[in-house]
This record gives sequence, C-alpha cells and structure tokens, in this order.
Amino acid sequence: MSENIRVVDSPKHFMILDAVSRGVEDSGKIAKVTKIGKEEIEMILNDLAVQRLVITEKKKGLFSSKLQARITDTGTRLLSSKKQELEEKAREFKAMYRNGDKGGMESFMGDNRAWLPMMIFSGIMSAMIFASMMSFMGMAMNPGEQAAAGDAANADAPSAAETQSVADDGGSADAGADSSGADSSSFDAGGGDFGGDFEF
Repeated sequence: MSENIRVVDSPKHFMILDAVSRGVEDSGKIAKVTKIGKEEIEMILNDLAVQRLVITEKKKGLFSSKLQARITDTGTRLLSSKKQELEEKAREFKAMYRNGDKGGMESFMGDNRAWLPMMIFSGIMSAMIFASMMSFMGMAMNPGEQAAAGDAANADAPSAAETQSVADDGGSADAGADSSGADSSSFDAGGGDFGGDFEF
C-alpha cells in the first residue's frame, strides 16, 4: 500500500470492512447488519476503496444501482490486526469488570467507547456482557451502542451462519428469515434486518 494513503482509524470503517470480509458485499445489506445509513456506507466504501482495502463495483439493477465491495488482502490483514488489538482491550475491560474496578472501567470507557459497537458487531464482546457492564457502571448506552447491541436478552440472536445467509441471498423476499423455525419477529421480511446482537 502506498505511503501517501492514510488509513482511517474509524470504528464505522472497520465495522463495514468486517461486514464485507464476511461476504456481506451489497451496500443495502451492509446497512442492515451494521445499522449505519446506506448513504454513509457508500461514502465509507468509497473511502475504503481509495485506501485499497476493498474493491468496489457499481451494479445496475432494474430500478436502482447498488454499490458492492470485496475485501482485499491488505484489508484482511488490517482488519485482523485491529481485531487483535480490540480483543486485548476487551480482555482488559472484562478483567476490570470481574475485579469490580468501576473507576478503571469508567476510564476505559472514556478512552475506548467509540470502539464498543465494533467490538459487539465483531463478536469480540457479547452484547449481554456489555449491557451488564454498563449497568454496573450506572451508564446508559448511546444510540450507536444500542443499535449494535440490539436486544441483549434476545435468545434468538442471529448467528454467523445467518449473517452469511444474508451475504449469499440473491434478493428474495424472505432474505434473512430464520430457517430454524424459531421466532423471527425481529427480522424484516424485505431483506434480512438483524434485530439482535452479533455474538459469534
């Protein structure tokens, strides 16, 4: 990668890169799984393409066009490195929680709060544990954290396989439906809206 291309160290960039790495390549589907607006996703995908972390392609449909992306080897390496860094941070945060170190947790939140939705989205931290930690600290979740966490008590949270089924879907009306027969009321029949958290 060229030295003059500055890699943006943004949680939303990495969430989208992570979604693309799992095969969710269509901007509309990325919007559904990340809970980020489609217009912002398209801007970020273009930014990731400039940084050579993804390859984008505009696909023309019957009524509209879609931006699709594939992750590059450089993008995969960068994402893996960021996930390792976040896993280490999550271990520190969980250790503080186990030890009842409320001050340490509040300090951690001040320094790393922007990355928590990415940690939840990537399965580095479960939404249930995150909700417990926030309750322990007496803090409310911001809208981004709520969107990432979804309903922490949702026992029917989508699995990695279901995330993959959205990636593989050819656009049918029942995309993302839960084929296990469990309650799928949190799903949008029009395209696989994931209402739960992302525990892998």
